[in-house]
Amino acid sequence: MSVTKKEVEKIAELAKLKFTEKELENFTHQMNDILKYMEKLNELNTDDVQPLSHPNEAMNVFRNDELKKSISTVEALKNAALADENYFKVPKVIQDKSK
Repeated sequence: MSVTKKEVEKIAELAKLKFTEKELENFTHQMNDILKYMEKLNELNTDDVQPLSHPNEAMNVFRNDELKKSISTVEALKNAALADENYFKVPKVIQDKSK
């Protein structure tokens, strides 16, 4: 199977792309090279290869969701630059423009 220059022009038109004659010739050559490689891959015997739902067979790498003791509010606020009894104090970043 091969791609003609006319087919590359049609693909470019569908993708709303414009190419020069030299670019069209180059893309035609490149697409034909890709198709030749795909034909070579079709020669491989894949009878014993199981289909994959994803190309990466990695397992879930997340840790188990386990309940752990959290730090207290006092400990969390201990290193805060500014704090109120139970909250971090931060500079106001949203200003009322109606005033």
